[in-house]
Amino acid sequence: MEYDIAAIIQGYAQGYFLMADDSDRLGWYASRDRTLIPLDERFRYPKSLQRVLNQERFSVAINRDFQAVVAGCSNRETTWISSELQEIYWLLYQKGFAYSFETWQGNELAGGILGIVIGGAFIGESMFYRITEGSKVAMVKLVERLRQRNFVLFDAQMMNPHLERFGAYHIEDKEYQALLKKALQRRCYLV
Repeated sequence: MEYDIAAIIQGYAQGYFLMADDSDRLGWYASRDRTLIPLDERFRYPKSLQRVLNQERFSVAINRDFQAVVAGCSNRETTWISSELQEIYWLLYQKGFAYSFETWQGNELAGGILGIVIGGAFIGESMFYRITEGSKVAMVKLVERLRQRNFVLFDAQMMNPHLERFGAYHIEDKEYQALLKKALQRRCYLV
């Protein structure tokens, strides 16, 4: 199947996101409020994670194994990442829009975050781990990277208890759209 990559990027640039429903039908979704990961001093993480970071048990990579991260993110009992959406992520990756931010323990993929970069916006699609703390370390290191590269926003789309521990917060769609517009005017690069 052929996909219109420009139209897909335009959809994300307008604040929509792709998800498959229970029947694996792909559709565009929007939310009245969004969850953001703060890129300022509001970002926090548990003290126990600081010990893990200090031990340097994990190395960080970007796009070392993009498809393994997509597979890891979709390997759940219930998932919105259908095989069609996996194909779209692969095409977005090939065009330089989709990224996997990964943690590794030696030659083993420990965890990762899948996201789409448009301007100064990192739109987090999903995350997973295979080794305890792998995705948490990826989160901390990704936020550091986004700060270094002057990103405006880290959109996590929907809140969950895991994200809350990192200082994730809700904003209303109107505020999100203004922030997204500002982010789209920037040229930021993850790599």
